Amino acid sequence: MNPLRLFSQFSRLKQRGGALARIGRAFRIFGPMTVDVVKGRYRPVPWSAFAWMALALVYLVSPFDLIPDFLMIIGVIDDIFIVGWLLTRVDRALAGYRRWKGIEVDFEEDSDGAK
Repeated sequence: MNPLRLFSQFSRLKQRGGALARIGRAFRIFGPMTVDVVKGRYRPVPWSAFAWMALALVYLVSPFDLIPDFLMIIGVIDDIFIVGWLLTRVDRALAGYRRWKGIEVDFEEDSDGAK
């Protein structure tokens, strides 16, 4: 196999791994952030994080999809990609909350370079 092609595939896999890390971080941090906002411990309220999460939930339960779910695997895959993309936006919107909580993020894990 061509070494350049192998490097390209490894690079893609690493980028996807970063996206999966962001999705996991969004799930882990969104709940505690919501509790801190409701109890008044954290201000300013990250409205964009709430909006992205609501949009992800609405898209997930909505009967309207870009690719209909009756097309078995393809219909479900588009849901996974779109909801995953929305959850990476939730993670980005929670950057201020992570700083406030003192949650460190590895540079490699954060693909847009924000610390």
